[in-house]
Amino acid sequence: MASERIQKLLASAGLGSRREVDRWLQEGLISVNGVKAKPGDRASLKDKIRVKGRLLHLNANALNKVRVIAYHKPVGEIVARRDPDGRTDVFSQLPKLKHSRWVAVGRLDINTSGLLLLTTDGELANKLMHPSSEIEREYAVRVLGEVPPDILEMLTAGVELEDGMAAFDSVADAGGTGANHWYHVVLREGRKREVRRLWEALGFQVSRLIRVRYGPVVLGRRLRPGKWRDLEPAELQQLYQAASLPVPEVQRPPSRKRQRRR
Repeated sequence: MASERIQKLLASAGLGSRREVDRWLQEGLISVNGVKAKPGDRASLKDKIRVKGRLLHLNANALNKVRVIAYHKPVGEIVARRDPDGRTDVFSQLPKLKHSRWVAVGRLDINTSGLLLLTTDGELANKLMHPSSEIEREYAVRVLGEVPPDILEMLTAGVELEDGMAAFDSVADAGGTGANHWYHVVLREGRKREVRRLWEALGFQVSRLIRVRYGPVVLGRRLRPGKWRDLEPAELQQLYQAASLPVPEVQRPPSRKRQRRR
């Protein structure tokens, strides 16, 4: 295997996203053949690569096979590998991997539930999260009271937030009973708490937020909170096409397709 940039090599092996690997390089946590690596350095499978002192055992076959799962994240779980407060993290609920690790495609905050994509292909995760890919994210939003038409227009025209202008691509009325009302919103970026902040900027409190779609992948009704499923071949193809990447060989799981929450 020819040498390639360390960020791409480790991301393709599922060690993390390119952004994570780049941060490790900047912090001096990666070495190649005993020499501390720098951003832009190259390496191959023949090299002895260490990350945080641990020698990696990269497998050529594993680099060419990927796995992508959809996880229905419940409220109360965090998208992080460690938490000083001892809260449950999504990674502890996922199937175990031998030669790679799960990379989350974006995040959902602790109070947001719904679709979270995870993959062993860090390059795919990087492309799906990058703003230039403009991948649609769709959310079901519950707010208190029905929203006037002029407010809905403002949400799609643009609202000034502390980190710049933001807007939904679309807002659709999804009905509701009593004081609560549901809307489906679509946007193409993943700024922190952006959906909630847009509504709050116009005086509306979000009482429930569920991500129901990421690009071509839909959460669906059958995937219950705390459960995961492997993407179907057609979904994988659509996802890679959305990321403008070639569709690789798929690694099918050795056990059941769905796993119950522990």
